[in-house]
Amino acid sequence: MGRIGISCLFPASWHFSISPVGCPRILNTNLRQIIVLSILAASVSLLYFSVIIIRNKYGRLSRDKKLQRYLARVTDIEATDTSNPNVNYGIVVDCGSSGSRIFVYCWPRHNGNPRDLLDIRQMRDKNRKPVVMKIKPGISEFATSPEKVSDYISPLLKFAAEHVPREKHKETPLYILCTAGMRVLPESQQKAILEDLLTDIPVHFDFLFSDSHAEVISGKQEGVYAWIGINFVLGRFEHIEEDDEALVEVSIPGSENSQAIIRKRTAGILDMGGVSTQIAYEVPETVSFASSQQEEVAKNLLAEFNLGCDVHHTEHVYRVYVATFLGFGGNAARQRYEDRIFANTVQKNRLLGKQTGLTPDAPYLDPCLPLDIKDEIQQNGQTMYLRGTGDFDLCREMLQPFMNKTNETQTSLNGVYQPPIHFQNSEFYGFSEFYYCTEDVLRMGGDYSAAKFTKAAKDYCATKWSILRDRFDRGLYASHADLHRLKYQCFKSAWMFEVFHEGFSFPVGYKNLKTALQVYDKEVQWTLGAILYRTRFLPLRDIQQDVFRASHAHWRGVSFVYNHYLFSGCFLVVLLSILLYLLRLRRIHRRSPRHSSAAALWMEEGLPSQKILKC
Repeated sequence: MGRIGISCLFPASWHFSISPVGCPRILNTNLRQIIVLSILAASVSLLYFSVIIIRNKYGRLSRDKKLQRYLARVTDIEATDTSNPNVNYGIVVDCGSSGSRIFVYCWPRHNGNPRDLLDIRQMRDKNRKPVVMKIKPGISEFATSPEKVSDYISPLLKFAAEHVPREKHKETPLYILCTAGMRVLPESQQKAILEDLLTDIPVHFDFLFSDSHAEVISGKQEGVYAWIGINFVLGRFEHIEEDDEALVEVSIPGSENSQAIIRKRTAGILDMGGVSTQIAYEVPETVSFASSQQEEVAKNLLAEFNLGCDVHHTEHVYRVYVATFLGFGGNAARQRYEDRIFANTVQKNRLLGKQTGLTPDAPYLDPCLPLDIKDEIQQNGQTMYLRGTGDFDLCREMLQPFMNKTNETQTSLNGVYQPPIHFQNSEFYGFSEFYYCTEDVLRMGGDYSAAKFTKAAKDYCATKWSILRDRFDRGLYASHADLHRLKYQCFKSAWMFEVFHEGFSFPVGYKNLKTALQVYDKEVQWTLGAILYRTRFLPLRDIQQDVFRASHAHWRGVSFVYNHYLFSGCFLVVLLSILLYLLRLRRIHRRSPRHSSAAALWMEEGLPSQKILKC
């Protein structure tokens, strides 16, 4: 007689066999089918509902990502909840040449993902105003009396202390970063000023303030911080989430043999102030140099850094080119231009015996001033009279020698090294004079078009000054545009155009420049990039503290799903065990009468009773 044996990886007492005797074959088969189908159906149902939960949860997260970013920008203007113990704070003091400003930043607890950056925002008071304060003069004014620096900066720190919750002071980092004004001081005077700060501030304030938190930063550092701040606000350090996002292939610095990664394309920045012009952009590919001298120069212009909290993660490793050009700001350029035409005119008058510019009746004809405007240049006690001719093209031609370009490859203004830009896959933002030149008078800020800009600039330059004044009096220009802007708009338009296209070699057909004053309606300061960079390792502290617990709804949701998987699996195992145990009892119960009858039959025939093998 055949016997079917079923054995599972359970305790030995659960091993059993089913004999067709006493159980019709068709009934036995149906029972096994029912058990198998029940287990299979339960498993499929569990898997299906788990997939539905995950898809609904993360599908909504993906679909709502844009909405979340928008809401983040909206809540960014709300008052900071200082009663929330999970909010952290950081302070940056920008010690500039004309004054010092303090910025207070805040951010929620890190979400626990080492590949995400801190969500740093500017702190806002109860009236929703940014927590910012400025004092004058600049800190460099105390070069000869460094002992007074702590008293000078104390009002700023008291202001911050009033806004940051008292219980958070000891864990709130304070950074005092000095820029242009301090850079020109002798090193001994710089050191004396910083020593006074490092000695006195810890006595009166409980902020987290160490020796490395007070320093004079270079123009390169300032440019890197500005680049970080802009791209952080633009969301360019976030992970790829949508198919239509602009991407770039990046060769990670220091890992030439590893495979390139694909991530979001970052934006370059152009900033033209009154004195200097600065450019900063990411260099995604490994660069080559035309000469060893060029390579040496490039080392001072390329910055490589990791914004991530873990040095082993390369997703936030960036190579950024930063160059600052003194004398290439709008006002400084106009001064250089006037110095040159004054010197050239005086020399020509001496050689040719002319009187050009010496009287109002025989003025120097300046193509960079609006038509028929009158102006004067004062130098060394002499006066030179000017009259505008409003010739935009001629003005551009006269400004080209000021670019000081060289024939060497990969160079820009003043012959300074500049890595190649992938113009087809790049984006730049132009700030300060780039925005003022396009918006204040010409009213075309935003997306830049060289063709439209040159046409508008030509028309403006060729318009008589009397008409421009009339338009100004009627309020047709930007509210902050003044007569100084109107007078030098023609010159600055030509200067901006030449610096951008001739100096930095952007093609005339370049379409990806946006001139702006703010990003998402906020003025982005380099101090935002500074606090982001200098606190990049802080998430490690939170991650280590939360190694066995999640600190974000996203991770709690994943844990929730995984726990249900475990619970459902255990439930199925218990259910199967119960079913197998019941079948075991059923088999024993049905075999008992048959065994008794077989023993009696053997005794009647005088045969020895056989030992029944237990299964």
